[in-house]
Amino acid sequence: MLPITAISASALTLVYIKLAINVIKLRSSNRVALGSGGVDDLEKAIRVHGNFAEYVPLGLILMGLLEENGASPWLVAILGGTLLVGRLFHAQGIHGSELKKRVLGMKFTFGTLATLAILNLAWVIQGYVA
Repeated sequence: MLPITAISASALTLVYIKLAINVIKLRSSNRVALGSGGVDDLEKAIRVHGNFAEYVPLGLILMGLLEENGASPWLVAILGGTLLVGRLFHAQGIHGSELKKRVLGMKFTFGTLATLAILNLAWVIQGYVA
């Protein structure tokens, strides 16, 4: 069982749905069936949604592996939280054209992904050495 990863995945899924709804609403109000139709707000919403979809799955896979490998639950929970915070900052930064929030969101995201990757490698190496 991976309860912490499940909780994180659920929270991130709710954000993903919200981002998808933003795209749908903008497509509808601007009568755009495919692409952005040259509408800047729609282009931003599409990229926020797409960027989220590009980074979150890898983070969740790494979280699940770390949790399954026996990492401390609080460590996995913190990393799940930082991934969520990073994705929220990034979305707000793009949507509101706030470069500082966007950059902060990417720092949280990349920092979390790098930490998850390094910890997973360390856990596996430790398992083989011990």
